[in-house]
Amino acid sequence: MTNPTTQIALKNNTSSSVVYAYVTGLDINKNNAYGFLQPDGKTLYYPDSPSQVQQPLAVDCAIPLGAPGTTTTVTIPQLAGGRIWFAVDNKLTFLLNPGPGIVEPSVTNTDDLNYKLNWGFCEFTCYVDFVAIPIALELLNTAGNKQVVQGLPTDGLDQICAQLTQQGASENGIWDKLIVKGPDGKNLRAMSPNSGRIGNSGLFDGYYQPYVDEAWSKYTNTDLKVDTQAQWGIAHSPSHPPSTSSAAARGPSGTYPIQTRDEMGAIGARLAAAFNRSTLISNPDQPDAIQNGANNYYKTNPTNHYARIVHGVNLDGRGYAFPYDDVVPSGATGPDQAGTVFDGSPELLTVTVGGPNGGSVGNGREDKGAAGDGDKEKKKTAFDFPALFKKIMAMLKGIFRK
Repeated sequence: MTNPTTQIALKNNTSSSVVYAYVTGLDINKNNAYGFLQPDGKTLYYPDSPSQVQQPLAVDCAIPLGAPGTTTTVTIPQLAGGRIWFAVDNKLTFLLNPGPGIVEPSVTNTDDLNYKLNWGFCEFTCYVDFVAIPIALELLNTAGNKQVVQGLPTDGLDQICAQLTQQGASENGIWDKLIVKGPDGKNLRAMSPNSGRIGNSGLFDGYYQPYVDEAWSKYTNTDLKVDTQAQWGIAHSPSHPPSTSSAAARGPSGTYPIQTRDEMGAIGARLAAAFNRSTLISNPDQPDAIQNGANNYYKTNPTNHYARIVHGVNLDGRGYAFPYDDVVPSGATGPDQAGTVFDGSPELLTVTVGGPNGGSVGNGREDKGAAGDGDKEKKKTAFDFPALFKKIMAMLKGIFRK
């Protein structure tokens, strides 16, 4: 953002009068120092490095939001990697390790002090890790234009859990294992498949195997085109399986030569999105040539039913449900599924916790990093596409991974 500061309006739309917010991020004007916004709503606390691990913060940075329906406005400097955390009925515990290293609340570590508490955070309405408290965003820029992401309805978590239970009943009790109950027996959160596997490593083993096998069988004889939607143009799959040497265990980004790393990341993102949405087999022109776009996502089994259900329950269908959920067909003009808001000149970001205020859906934004017309020129790739394709499918053999 270009403005030195931005106002954030934090609205309590829950039924509780005990709701706390925490605003964290890297202050780009202080060498990316990790900062916590203090309860005065304008001063950042920068933790010092402790001499021992698991030390408490020196400052209580819980921002009380007041009674239901009230709004608390805070002001932040230019932050990178910013998050807004919310906790209902309790405060959250952040700890410090030498560095300083920030120990944030975890939904996968059952020993974490926050594990049984009702909390969530917003990071562009991200559901990659889990779903919990409904959070909605509205961004107003200095020209008076608004972007709105409505988020979940008040009972959104219960709706998601009910549908996961239903899906689990039809698929041998898999999907309902993503539901976490609180001490009172009520739904506390719904985990993503990635997060669910951290506590249960065997969850989803073999789930995607039939789809992986069918995709590989098809594209050993059929040309698969992946539009990078960037300067690299369109990559083509081989017409035969890769050799053992070319299919060495290379990841989609980090272990490839730096000269082709970004290009391969663009291809890998689009293949991962196609697998999660189960559009890879039906569409040899990724991510384009999908009639009606999102209306044809998640139509076959196996698929990422967590993502399908989360999008279906969100009031406007938008929310980042898996890594690379921001991939869209070239030239798409409607709101992206990822549920991001972005502006170079923001004036006020309103974050509502607990459910919607009502009103109409705002205008969506096409993510320039994920869509855009790009360079459509067909060109020969400068790297080993067969190896990348096979590696991604190997990663998806029974699991959902980034």
